[in-house]
Amino acid sequence: MKEAGWIVALVLAVLGAAALLLRHRLAEAMGYVRADQAGGEEPQRGNGARSDRQWLGERFELDELEVSDVMVHRTNMRSLNADNPPEAIVREILQSPNTRIPLWRGSLDNIVGVLHAKDVLRALDEAGNDFTRVDLMKFAEKPWFVPDTTTLQEQLNAFLRRKAHFAIVVDEYGEVEGLVTLGDIIEEIVGEIADESDIDLAGVKKEADGSVVVDGTVPIRDLNRALDWDLPDEEATTIAGLVIHETQSIPDEKQAFTFHGKRFVVMKRDKNRIARLRIRPVDEAQAVVAVPLSPASR
Repeated sequence: MKEAGWIVALVLAVLGAAALLLRHRLAEAMGYVRADQAGGEEPQRGNGARSDRQWLGERFELDELEVSDVMVHRTNMRSLNADNPPEAIVREILQSPNTRIPLWRGSLDNIVGVLHAKDVLRALDEAGNDFTRVDLMKFAEKPWFVPDTTTLQEQLNAFLRRKAHFAIVVDEYGEVEGLVTLGDIIEEIVGEIADESDIDLAGVKKEADGSVVVDGTVPIRDLNRALDWDLPDEEATTIAGLVIHETQSIPDEKQAFTFHGKRFVVMKRDKNRIARLRIRPVDEAQAVVAVPLSPASR
């Protein structure tokens, strides 16, 4: 079962390459040929495979890109303080769309482990759901650090060789730059791979940290439908209108409020209009209608 994930990813990459080859062959058959073949003779059968491999190499350019080009930057990287109470860490993991989350101690540049969601759930089940009996560091994976100058081809080979999916990217001084996954590289090869966490709604984008960035003009009803939320739409039609109604004001940029079980942070204001918001679910016990958060808690 541990090998199933990387095997599926590798199969997806192979299928993507095959699709590209098929598209290339169909284009040739219909008369759409590459510029360097225009006016030339049809390649001999024995050279066809080599020509296709060269074309694929030009298409992917894995040796010309570095992990820093596709990584999740540290500012968008979801991570957790290893010194937090186990209950808080488990809650964050369960709310995260990611299966692996780095643990740090002291600062983000001191990554001490990587937690896998299924390992956390297994440990919690074995402890009878008693958080005090769960030692998260006991089963946290050792972090794997890779230089930000590593090429995608080198990193892909390393992922497959180690049967791994996840690495922390560091600069020449050892400071954390971000993280890179096998999926990031595969998407660079075959294009973006949609999954169940993707949101098919204009003006709405789900971030790596689990928050959702929303244009102020997005209708509340559409947002509720896309995310299975239940924000009220009786007094306002758009998400910006809801924030204005609840706060009875037009908030400034970086102001934050908590109501209806969500934290709303104003990211951009255009004159008297809220242009963009960041929304994140919070614990119902902490949700207080239209109460601004202090700067320290934002």
